[in-house]
Amino acid sequence: MNQEKIKEGVRLLLEGIGEDVDREGLLETPDRIARMCEQIFGGLSQDAGTHLQKQFEATNNNIVLEKDITFYSVCEHHLLPFYGKAHVAYIPNGKVAGLSKLARTVEVYARRPQIQENMTAQIADALWEHLKPKGVMVMIEAEHMCMTMRGVQKPGSRTVTTFTKGVFEEDYSLQQTFFQMVNR
Repeated sequence: MNQEKIKEGVRLLLEGIGEDVDREGLLETPDRIARMCEQIFGGLSQDAGTHLQKQFEATNNNIVLEKDITFYSVCEHHLLPFYGKAHVAYIPNGKVAGLSKLARTVEVYARRPQIQENMTAQIADALWEHLKPKGVMVMIEAEHMCMTMRGVQKPGSRTVTTFTKGVFEEDYSLQQTFFQMVNR
C-alpha cells in the first residue's frame, strides 16, 4: 500500500469537508488512517488458497459447518463498514481443512473493499477450488453502515446472502439441513 497517497487523500478529504487539517485533533489523523488501511484492506494482498492448503484425510462425508464467524468489511460503494456473521459449510470429498482455515478464508475476503454478494461467492469459490468438496454453501448476514448512518437510515436491518455449489446447489434438503444447523 502507498502510505503517502493515503495520507494525502485523507488530508484532501478533510480540507474538502471544510476542516482545518492543522488543528490538534487532526494532526495525526492521516497517519492513523494510513495504518488502519493496512489492517482493514490487508486481504488485497492475501490469497485464501494459502490458508486452505493444509488439509487432513477424513472419512467424514457429512456437512462440516463453521458458523457465526464474525467479520468486518468495507462497502466499495461508500467506503463504510459492513459487519456480521458468516456461516461456511462444505461436504468433504476425502479431505478436510482445519476449522481455523475457514475463518481465515472469510477474513481474506472481508478485508477488501467490496460488496457482500461478491464476498459470499468468493468464499464459496475458494473452498470449491482448494478443497475440491462435494458441495459448498455460504451464508452471510450483515449490517451495512451505508444503510444505517446515511441514505435510508435503517439501523438494525440485515442483509442475508447465500451461495451454493455442487451438491448443495442440487439438493434442497441439504440446503434445509444447513439452515437448521445455522439456526441451532
